[in-house]
Amino acid sequence: MKTIFKHIKGDKTIWAIVAILAVFSFMPVYSASTNLVYVVGNGSTLGHLVKHAVLLILGFAIIYAVHKVPYRYFSGGSVIMLPIVIVLLIVTLAQGTTIGGANASRWIRIGGIGFQTSTLAGLVLMVYVARYLAKNKEKKIQFKESIWQLWLPVFAVLILILPANFSTTAIIFSMILLITFIGGYPIKYIGLVLGTGLVALTFFILIAKAFPDAMPNRVQTWQNRIENFSKEGGKESYQVEKAKIAIVTGGSFGVGPGKSVQKNFLPQSSSDFIFAIIIEEYGLVGGFVIVSIFFLLLFRIFIVIKKTTTIFGTLLVLAVGIPIVFQATINMAVATNLFPVTGQTLPLISSGGTSIWMTCFALGMILSVSATKTVTEEEILDDNPLDILHETID
Repeated sequence: MKTIFKHIKGDKTIWAIVAILAVFSFMPVYSASTNLVYVVGNGSTLGHLVKHAVLLILGFAIIYAVHKVPYRYFSGGSVIMLPIVIVLLIVTLAQGTTIGGANASRWIRIGGIGFQTSTLAGLVLMVYVARYLAKNKEKKIQFKESIWQLWLPVFAVLILILPANFSTTAIIFSMILLITFIGGYPIKYIGLVLGTGLVALTFFILIAKAFPDAMPNRVQTWQNRIENFSKEGGKESYQVEKAKIAIVTGGSFGVGPGKSVQKNFLPQSSSDFIFAIIIEEYGLVGGFVIVSIFFLLLFRIFIVIKKTTTIFGTLLVLAVGIPIVFQATINMAVATNLFPVTGQTLPLISSGGTSIWMTCFALGMILSVSATKTVTEEEILDDNPLDILHETID
C-alpha cells in the first residue's frame, strides 16, 4: 500500500473520493444491468459488470497518466486539440451512430469502440476558455478581439453539438459563462454573448421546425420533455414515473442491494436513472451519502484552488471540476423530478465509457494542479503548442 501511495501525487482526498465512487458503482450497475439482459436481451449481467470494471480500470490509468503531466502542458494542448474535436464533431454529425435506440447521432466508432465526441469537445473547450482568460487576465479585454479568439471557437463547437445533444450544449455554455464571469470577463459582454446564444438557439429551432426531415424528432423531443415536466397534473413520461416509484419504494434505508424492482421497468436504469435505483436499494440514506460525496469533491476542488499559485491553474481546476459536480447535480435532479430529463449520467457511477474516461481525464488535470508546487504564469502561458508536440515526440 505504501508503494502505491508513493507513486500517486496530488490531493489524496480526491483520490479517495474517486476510489469510493468507483467501488460503490459496481453493485448498482450490476443490479441495474438486469434490465438490459432480461428485458432488452443485451448480453449478461456478468458481462456488463466486467465491462464496467474494465472501463473503470482504464479510467484510473487515465487519471494516473494525466496527473503525472505538468499542468502547464494542458494550456497549449487545448489549442492543438480544438481543431481535432471540431473535425470529430463534423464526422459525428455526418456519420454518427445511435446507441440504445436514441434518435440523436452522438457517437462515432473508433477501432470498434463507441465514442461520444461531445464529451471530449466539452472538456477541451473548457480548458481552452481557461487558457484565454488566464492569458488576458492583466489586459483590458476588447470585445471584437475576444469574438475571434474566444467566442468563435466556442460557438463553432456548440453549434456542432446542438443538433444531437441540447442538454450537453446547454451545460457547456452555462459552464463557460460561469467561468468567464469568475475569470473577470466583462459582465456587459457576457450579457451580449448570452443574448447571441439565445437568438442562435431560437433560429436553430425555427430552422428545425421548417425542415423537420433534416433533424427528425430532436426539437419535438426537447419540447415534449419540457411540457411533461411543466404540466401540473399532466401525464408524466414513463421513465420519470418509474423513477418516482423507485424512490418511494426505497424509503429511508432501501430494499437492499440488488433487490430493486423498478430496474426491470425503468429505461436507462444503469446510466441516466441510476440514482433512482440507488435510492430504491439503499434508501434516502444511500442517496444522501452520494450527494455528500459530490459536495466533498466540490469542497476539495476549492481547497486545490486555494493552494494553486497561478491564475491558469485556478481557472483550469474550476473549468474542469465544476462541470463534474454540476452534471452529478443535474442527474440526481432529473431522477427526483426536479429537472426535465436531460440524458446526463452520474459521474463515475453510471455505466458508459466516454463519460467515465472524460471525467477521469478532468480529475487527472485537477490532481496535476494539486501536485504541482512551483510554476510561474509565464511558463504556462508562453508555451508554444508546437513545442509540446516536439517534447512529446522526443
